[in-house]
This record gives sequence, structure tokens and C-alpha cells, in this order.
Amino acid sequence: MEGLHKFYELSGFANATPGHLVMILVGIFFIFLAIRYEYEPLLLVPIGFGVIIGNIPFTEGAGLNIGIYEDGSVLNYIYQGVLKGVYPPLIFLGIGAMTDFSTLISSPRLMLLGAAAQVGIFLTFLGAIALGFNASEAGAIGIIGGADGPTAIFISSRLANGLNGNQNLIGPIAIAAYSYMALVPVIQPPIMRLLTGHNERRIKMKPPRTVSKTEKMIFPILGMLLTGFLAPSALPLLGMLFFGNLLKESLVTNRLADTARNSMINIVTILLGVTVGASTQASVFLTPQSMLIFVLGALSFVIATAGGILFAKFMNLFLKEGNKINPLVGAAGVSAVPDSARVVQHEGLKYDPTNHLLMHAMAPNVSGVIGSAVAAGILLSFLN
Repeated sequence: MEGLHKFYELSGFANATPGHLVMILVGIFFIFLAIRYEYEPLLLVPIGFGVIIGNIPFTEGAGLNIGIYEDGSVLNYIYQGVLKGVYPPLIFLGIGAMTDFSTLISSPRLMLLGAAAQVGIFLTFLGAIALGFNASEAGAIGIIGGADGPTAIFISSRLANGLNGNQNLIGPIAIAAYSYMALVPVIQPPIMRLLTGHNERRIKMKPPRTVSKTEKMIFPILGMLLTGFLAPSALPLLGMLFFGNLLKESLVTNRLADTARNSMINIVTILLGVTVGASTQASVFLTPQSMLIFVLGALSFVIATAGGILFAKFMNLFLKEGNKINPLVGAAGVSAVPDSARVVQHEGLKYDPTNHLLMHAMAPNVSGVIGSAVAAGILLSFLN
């Protein structure tokens, strides 16, 4: 009987709390969204299952080496890639190797839309400070507005990692960032319709010019130099992004580019998704601060989307007929690649079945990736 009692005490049934059950339901909900509606399934399935793994109840502090926060556990070793900021640069390497910057090169003015969308980051930073977070924590929370999960994890591992008097907010920030990335098709369309008129949504843009191979090869080197000198703190992200793109465009490193954009990024996505999900242990995750982060993240994403749209409308005040920008394209300034661009394409076709905006939207979309990394570097320079 004593053995049975000991077995029960160490089981999940004895250690379960309402918080564990709530988080397990959240994990199941993420998996449901991924499978039923195909919302970022490559992210939400690993994260959702990771949430379930991280919230299987166990006796904490019993030396079982199970939990992700327990030194010596397997999950804790894998989680070091998040804590030390290793996984995000590797994902940026894969993103660079699969991204075509042609539209951005052919229409540099559209880069301004990606820059304008980053207003969500800095306004959320100020809002987080107003709600009582310190400057470092607020900087990490603000990056959610860029809708860039790897960047959010990278900066939170530096600024909100539980050290130097800061709270450990990596889990809530990462879950919020990836959740809003997955919900791009739900969140963005109402904002796009609210801020644009019927005629504006029907604006047709000139096809982008053909970009030469030489331009494509020069761009990652020039981009690395410009952004690297501007925000050296973001070198781990920007360096890997442009290096991956050079592997793709040089045409002599196809094997490396193929590895970066396929097997490597898939492996890192699995490890990142599961460990980020598992870091949402109920005892750590279900706090008032986490709820505030989700609210701030939603507002940040809305502001970023609106910033890109409104700046496109502002630019149109100075552009002649035939050169105007469809304001819907501004919504792609957030760096949820390529989902925001797809939403723009879908919305444009609703109002004119012949108006294809995908290629135009990819320019601010990829510039948003660069912009959010630069913003992260600027915040790190001041707050780290």
C-alpha cells in the first residue's frame, strides 16, 4: 500500500491543478486551429503539442529531471537553444535561403511600408512601460508588433530572460508572437477594410521590373553592410538572413541553400516550437503579466497593420495617377512572411478579380522582416 501511495503521489493525477488543465486545453486548441483551418500548421502543431508536454503535472523539485525549467532534464538542454538565442538566427538563415527579394529591389519605395509598420513595436514599448513593465521587458514585448516569432524570441532571450532583475517572459512573448502570426488571416482583413475605401482597394499597380542576377547577388552584401552598420546588435539575425539569401542567389551553393531552407529550418522549427510550447508551464505562464502581454501584443499587431496601410495612403498624396500604391499592400509591412502578402492578394481579388497584388505585397513583407530585426537591434543597443 505504501508503494501504491508513493506511485500516486508522483503521478500526474495527484499533481494536477486547474491551471494545468487550462493550458492543456490551450495546446489542443492550437492543434485544432492548425489542422482544421491550416493556421501556420508548421508552427502551431509543434507549439500546441509542446504546451501539452509542458503541462503534464509532476512533482516539481523532486529531482525527477522532467520539467523544462529543471537543470539536467532533456527538455532543459533543448530549451537552451531558446534561452541562448541560438534557434532564431538559424531560422533566419533558412528564411534568407527561401526568400526572393526581387520585388523589393525593383520597387525600393515599398520598403518604406515595411518600415512604417514597425511603429507598432515602439508604441507598444511605450504602452508596456506605462503598464508597469521595466524598459528591458517592455522592449521585448514591443517586438510582438513585428509579427516575427524568431525575432521576438531572440530579443526576449536577451532582455526578459529572468536575469538582472527582469522577469522571464520568453514563453508568453513567443506564444503571443506566434499566435498572432497564425491569426493573420483573421486579424488583418477587418483593419484593411476599415482603413481603405472601395476605390482604393481597386488600385492597380504597375508590374515590377525584371531584376538581373547581378542585382540579386549584390543585394544581400549591400543589405548586410547597410543594416549591420545601422544596428550591429542585430547581426546574429541580419547576418544569417542575408547570408542565406546569398547562398540562394549566388547559384554556386545550391546544396547549402537547399539544406538551409529545407532540412535545417524544419529541424530547428520542430525544436523551437516544442520547447517554446513546453515553456508554458501553468505555474510560470498563467500570470497577470502573461495576460497583459497578450493584450499588448494584439494592440501592437493592429497598430503595425494600420501603420503600413496609413503610410501607403500618405505616400499616395504625392504620387501621380498610374504610380499610386494600393493601400492594402501596406498591411504586408508586418513580417509574417508570406501570410500577410497572401492576405493582401486575397483581399485585392475580392474587389477586382484581375488585380493581383501578391508580388507587390512581398516587397513590404520581406522589408518588414528586415525592419523588425533592425528595430530589435536598436532596442538591444539601448536596453541591454
